[in-house]
Formats: sequence, structure tokens, C-alpha cells
Amino acid sequence: MRAQTFGLALLAAGAASTPALAQGSPPRADLLIDDAVIADVRSWLEQEIVRLSVESQNERYAGIDAARITALDAQWVEERASADKPLIAATLSSPLSVYLTRVQAGALGLFVEVFVTDAYGLNVGQSAITSDYWQGDEAKYQKTFPFGPNAVFIDEPEWDEEMRIWRAQLNLTVTDASRTTPIGSATVEINLTELMRRNGFVGG
Repeated sequence: MRAQTFGLALLAAGAASTPALAQGSPPRADLLIDDAVIADVRSWLEQEIVRLSVESQNERYAGIDAARITALDAQWVEERASADKPLIAATLSSPLSVYLTRVQAGALGLFVEVFVTDAYGLNVGQSAITSDYWQGDEAKYQKTFPFGPNAVFIDEPEWDEEMRIWRAQLNLTVTDASRTTPIGSATVEINLTELMRRNGFVGG
């Protein structure tokens, strides 16, 4: 958890030192998150640890039905409010979660959150605790995995009042080693305010 804490500290420091745009002036996430940003994200999503982790969970949950998915999602939500968190703890301590936490910390405030799902939309690894375990009913999964290996979906920017930053989700399909077959999806929440700073934008 030290890497996660370090990453959050860097994010907070970046937010404090970067002039944030007014809440009423949302930036163009689809322009800021350009081909270069997407290519960088793909480069670390294509590492073996991501592929092996997702393929392993796909095998473990092979043939899972809707009732079991609903039960796992409900368990996750209940554990968020409980001292006993077996499912959450197992997910956050996985090699993939450790890797994603390091990626987030290494981005020095650019990434707010990172998580990867399997072919069913269930979390495999993540840099922080998500609100739920199943993403299969959300656009982040529905607009990537079903649309093939090259699918990219950039969601609308949102203002984070606590951090005083604009943020938006970059969502991509995760593929097998051949990069032709979808095996899961990934969501990277990007600090648009920090991205604008790096691009030389001066906010008011």
C-alpha cells in the first residue's frame, strides 16, 4: 500500500501546484488524451503481467453466470463498509494491482486511478478500491471489449471538487499476446489539469 499512498501524495501535490480551470469550463478530454497518451498507456497495458493476470481470471471464471456476477459485485460493495474484506484484499494484493499501483505512482500525478477487468467486466487488478467489482454494465466496458482489440472510449470530463482538478477516463480493450483477440478492458482515469500543465497550458 506504500506505492498507492505515494501516488496519491504526488497527485495531491500536483493538484496544489497546478492552476485549475474553473469548474464551469470543461476541457476537451478527447483532444487532450491524444494518440501519444493512448500509445503510452497501451505500452504498459501490453506487458505480460497484465495479459497473464486477465487470462488467468478468465479461466477461473469461465462459464460464470449473471447470478454469480451479481453476488460477487454485492459482496464487494458490502466489504467496502466492513472490516473484513476478503475479496477486496485479494484483488488489491494481486501482482497486477501491485503493478498498476506502481504505474500510477510512476506517472507522477497524471493518473488518478487505474483498473483492469476480465472478459466478463469483473475487476482483475486496480490501483485503488473501486466503488464496485463489476464494470460490465458501464460504458467503460460496453464501449471497449465488445468492439474489438483497438477500441478506445474517452468519457466526458468531470470536475473533482476535492482535488480541484478536471479528470476523465480513458478506456481501452486489453488483448491477448497477438494483440488481435480481446480478453478484457482497462480504465485509466487521467488528471486533465496535470496533462494540460505538461502540455504548456496556463489556466486561470
